[in-house]
Amino acid sequence: MSTTAFVRFSTFRLLLSVCFLLFFSGCSPKNTDSDALKKRRPLLPVVTITPSDARVATEYSAMLEGKGNVDIRPQVDGTLSAILVDEGAFVKAGQTLFKIDDRLYREQYNGALALQQAAEASLVVAKLNEEKLVPLVQNNVVADIQLKTAKANTQLALATVEQSRASVRSAKVNLDYTLIKSPMSGYIGKILFRAGSLLSKNQSSGLTILSDVSSIYANFSISEVAFMQFRQQYAGSTVQEKIQKLSPVSLVMADGSLYPEKGSIGTVSGQFDQATGSVRVRALFPNSKALLRAGSTGKVIMESIYHDVLLVPQSATVELQDKVFVFLLMSDNRVKKQVITIAGKSSNNYIVSFGLKPGDTIVTTGIEKLQEGAVIKPVNNPQPVTAGKT
Repeated sequence: MSTTAFVRFSTFRLLLSVCFLLFFSGCSPKNTDSDALKKRRPLLPVVTITPSDARVATEYSAMLEGKGNVDIRPQVDGTLSAILVDEGAFVKAGQTLFKIDDRLYREQYNGALALQQAAEASLVVAKLNEEKLVPLVQNNVVADIQLKTAKANTQLALATVEQSRASVRSAKVNLDYTLIKSPMSGYIGKILFRAGSLLSKNQSSGLTILSDVSSIYANFSISEVAFMQFRQQYAGSTVQEKIQKLSPVSLVMADGSLYPEKGSIGTVSGQFDQATGSVRVRALFPNSKALLRAGSTGKVIMESIYHDVLLVPQSATVELQDKVFVFLLMSDNRVKKQVITIAGKSSNNYIVSFGLKPGDTIVTTGIEKLQEGAVIKPVNNPQPVTAGKT
């Protein structure tokens, strides 16, 4: 190879090396910028907020009581001679529950009955005397005053008979009170006395409590704010008319299981408790299978339907210093931290009363490290926000 050819070849190799160096030097920054851009613009799902209906369920702690609770007390003094029922037993109306020693009251009844019979005999004698004097007075044999006296004696004997009969009835009532009977059907509570105990009709505590649990009342309280929302939400000129428009309520029993039968709101107290700022509400549940008992606890679930409200997934919110935020997507794909006001909860969604409007778009997931003003690449969420039960 000649010297000229060698120089040309070397020059060509040098130019080729420079071209390769410039090419790779130009490509490397572009890749770096692309990677950084991807990091600055995360791919995040978004959803557009549209009005929809929501079903909101709210739980309230409740105390259960029977439809009727009767304190069984003695009506006469005496010794408890027999207990004819067991604690927790179901009894029917008119069934004998307790027996008091009746010997004293039976003797009083027998004595009153004897006095009644004596009074009735005296009445017969008085009437005979009156009848005997009638013809004698008519024939002027005796003076008219004697007949008048006989008639007065008859009236006195008749009054004595009525008085004795009242004494018999009173003695019979006391005698019947020695058998303490159930005034209604229900379940026997704790029996506080035993056979041989001395009872008094003026004693401070009763023998037991009888509960009618064919239906059960669930008593609970709602806040003043919730009561005002209830008055505004339902139509009607009175509270009772509004109550009739409420949906049936459910009951969660103490073990966490759902009671199989629905109940209804019966009454709302006419006065707020100043200490708690709440009002008392009573729901009625049928209890045909006696699964519920008086004195137990549970939770009443009230459901309300809200129309044309804005729903936001809870996962799309951030709580900070007692405020709730969402990331609102702007027109240039930048996100803005937006404060929202929560009016309620429906399933996994919040009901928003302030801070958003129909048509706004928010980021639904991946907001943990998202910053104010960040630029994202939005991806429409194919699953719309829907309401459900809590």
